[in-house]
Amino acid sequence: MTAYLAVIDMQRVFGEPSSPWATPGYAAIVPAVQALVAAFGDAVTFTRFVAPAQPQGAWAEYYAQWPFALQPPDAALWDLTSGLAGPTVDATTFGKWEVLTDRVGDATLVLCGVSTDCCVLSTALAAADAGVRVQVVADACAGVEEASHRKTLDVLALYGPLVEVVSSEDVL
Repeated sequence: MTAYLAVIDMQRVFGEPSSPWATPGYAAIVPAVQALVAAFGDAVTFTRFVAPAQPQGAWAEYYAQWPFALQPPDAALWDLTSGLAGPTVDATTFGKWEVLTDRVGDATLVLCGVSTDCCVLSTALAAADAGVRVQVVADACAGVEEASHRKTLDVLALYGPLVEVVSSEDVL
């Protein structure tokens, strides 16, 4: 089986405890994410959630709630967490499938990162809808809270066999 790893939004804005978008459990998943990145070698892409230059539609209301995030893509808050680096693509959307599709091809898409209950979920479902086999690495993902992380994993498991919830041990 050919597999491709997408590391979803492992960025300072989600990892730093002082950030309004801090993801509890973020620091705990970094070692598992690093192990996956090392194992996948060149078959890895990091994604970054970034704000659009000019929010449109419902995004305008979203950024009215989160004005701190209306910063250009080169702002420090959008940087990958220290110790994580590799080919990177940006998206102004929660789901990252559109920016990954050309890289993944017909490989199994292996997902890790944050947040399970937003960007990982959105990416997994879009890829599954496109007919791609998806594995979500439970212990290499974190949600906005532990309960929603677990509930999201349960929901994702319902999409089997298109989506499979696995552990980093299973993948490695």
